[in-house]
Amino acid sequence: MITFKDLNLSKQLLRALDDIGFENPTPIQEKAFPIISSGTDAVGIAQTGTGKTFAYLLPILRQLTYSEQRQPRVLIVVPTRELVAQVVGEIEKLTKYMNVRCYGVYGASNINTQKQKVYDGLDILVATPGRLIDLTLSRTLQLGSVKKLVIDEVDEMLNLGFRAQLTQILDILPPKRQTLLFSATLNEDVELMISKYFNKPEYIELISRGTPLEKIIQHAYFVPNFNTKINLLKWLLHKEKGFSKVLLFVKSKKIADDISLALEEDFPTEIGVIHSNKSQPQRFSAVKYFDEGVHRLLIATDVIARGLDIPNVTHVVNFDIPKEASAYIHRIGRTGRADKAGNSISFITDLEKPLQVAIETLMNKKIPILKLPKGLEISDELTKDEIPVTRDKNLGKAKKLVIPTGAFHEKKDKNKKEQLGGKRSQEKLRRLKVKYISKRKF
Repeated sequence: MITFKDLNLSKQLLRALDDIGFENPTPIQEKAFPIISSGTDAVGIAQTGTGKTFAYLLPILRQLTYSEQRQPRVLIVVPTRELVAQVVGEIEKLTKYMNVRCYGVYGASNINTQKQKVYDGLDILVATPGRLIDLTLSRTLQLGSVKKLVIDEVDEMLNLGFRAQLTQILDILPPKRQTLLFSATLNEDVELMISKYFNKPEYIELISRGTPLEKIIQHAYFVPNFNTKINLLKWLLHKEKGFSKVLLFVKSKKIADDISLALEEDFPTEIGVIHSNKSQPQRFSAVKYFDEGVHRLLIATDVIARGLDIPNVTHVVNFDIPKEASAYIHRIGRTGRADKAGNSISFITDLEKPLQVAIETLMNKKIPILKLPKGLEISDELTKDEIPVTRDKNLGKAKKLVIPTGAFHEKKDKNKKEQLGGKRSQEKLRRLKVKYISKRKF
């Protein structure tokens, strides 16, 4: 088996890898190293959890020389704040014995602090698209020195609405550069971007696109409604063996908060919540407590799925089935990482069964359905969102009845007067009446 020592790595990188405890490169790392080292553009397609971040960092850091220039030579663009922090953390681990200046920037944080850090000088900048554009517009950040561009999880950036920012970034970067793209899946939009902005890229594709890791054991339950899902989740937290580090995905921020509230009484100190409405300190704290085992359940929305790289996740629970089948792949990819086995459990309602079929079609594999545990309370109480809307076929689109909420007050006398207009309007009306009366025949 090939080791990192067999790659053309520097002594500093090998020492850092030894400190981390990594000895053997993953297939994507092994295959990507010579291609990226050659300077050609590359597109890496591999499942979540296969080591894509190190796959592009190792060859980039191997070729990065010492420099005192201010503007960054390496730009890494990622979709979320969490992924910025993750990539910066990985770079710091790998450059422990190197003199490399790296910094991460993202929105909802002090831009003046970030401007000062950029002004002081960087070798590598990791950024979300929006904040990157902000810094370039302020003229603090100049991209003319960028020699290597990495776009990580580009399909998620497009899903989050960063298309315009990505295009703007690609347009202002120097044409003579190496462009790298790494993702778990590719779609038509991404391939159009590759055809326009990449120069004869080499594809590093180890598996069929969208296929989940075979080592992840997948199961599902047919569950009638939200409240029964809550009861099943509580049962699993109480009864399921090895249910010790569980990442639970939901489709909305409201549902995440509702679940947290429903579990608060039974598990007051074991639950964390992370979504875009949470402040940045809250988001980082939620990940930290989950990573360290303080919380054993972390509730997250899909927006956060790409930014989480937490080891030893025992289970991924799909409380809701995502509308995009590829999102399911990203979700379950949070478990079964680094050659370890993983488990995923999905709660499926009748309305979500078509989404289940789409996922199974993408995977070319059926998800085994388990029977609900004996004694599980099946609730017949529906949430407001689950109550079906009935419409009269003879009516058009139903409209909400707006009921005034304020108190009713009788009009004041001055407001009861008939509005007859000004003097000119009244005179005109009098002339019309006279003209009409003169023409009448008696």
